[in-house]
Amino acid sequence: MSLELPLPHDLLAPPQLMRTEPLLTMRSISRRFGDVEALRDVDVTVYPGEVLGIVGESGSGKSTLLRMMNLEDTPDSGEYSLRLPGREDTNLFALDRYQRRMLCARHIGIVYQNPHLGLLMNHSSSGNVAERLLIAGERSFDVLRARAREALDASEFPLARMDARPAELSGGMQQRVQLAKAIALEPALLLLDEPTTGLDVSVQALVLDTLKRLQRDRRITMVLVSHDLGVIRTMADRVMVMRRGRVVEQGLADQVFQDPQHAYTQQLVHAKL
Repeated sequence: MSLELPLPHDLLAPPQLMRTEPLLTMRSISRRFGDVEALRDVDVTVYPGEVLGIVGESGSGKSTLLRMMNLEDTPDSGEYSLRLPGREDTNLFALDRYQRRMLCARHIGIVYQNPHLGLLMNHSSSGNVAERLLIAGERSFDVLRARAREALDASEFPLARMDARPAELSGGMQQRVQLAKAIALEPALLLLDEPTTGLDVSVQALVLDTLKRLQRDRRITMVLVSHDLGVIRTMADRVMVMRRGRVVEQGLADQVFQDPQHAYTQQLVHAKL
């Protein structure tokens, strides 16, 4: 079966099971880098409290899309909105650099695959968390210290090492510092870019357990990008499958994994099995 056949509409439409308004809406997102079409007419909807998993091979566009959600890049075309208290429903790509930084500091947290992208490796772990609070306007040392401690504890980081530098920590502990920094201001949206890649299996399991607990206890809305279908299956309520910058299939996680409809999704699932 050709992987380039026209895509039936029902493979692309998210299931209409939630009556609440979406938290995140992206429409017709397209992005080119020279001759490479990284994203082509991508639509994304994420509802409050759910975990959306985005899966696809390297180069499928999933990490580029996540950078768009974190306002690190601007598409060639498309719109992006977040439904936040006290904010009008405007296109976030129209914000200037300062406005983007403030919005992300207060409302969007991110955990990168490479901790060097999210942390100051030679600053203390507590200082890394406090940096996010400083950007959002907090100036009291006692408050910064207390809230950094609280966020590190919530990410199950050993508090006896809260003043250790990330450069001195294991990969799993670095990810916990990133996670603490990301959740310090209780963001509306948490973005996870391959958060367990490169970790030992036992450490992966611990990180995923922490994420599941946070999602359960705090109802944090998450978008999780991974090439690992096992990670996606463990965490996601819904799954979006990407290939060559396009969404080829999406649906409830159990539905996609148990009965994949698109040939590419079938290849991914069968390869994992």
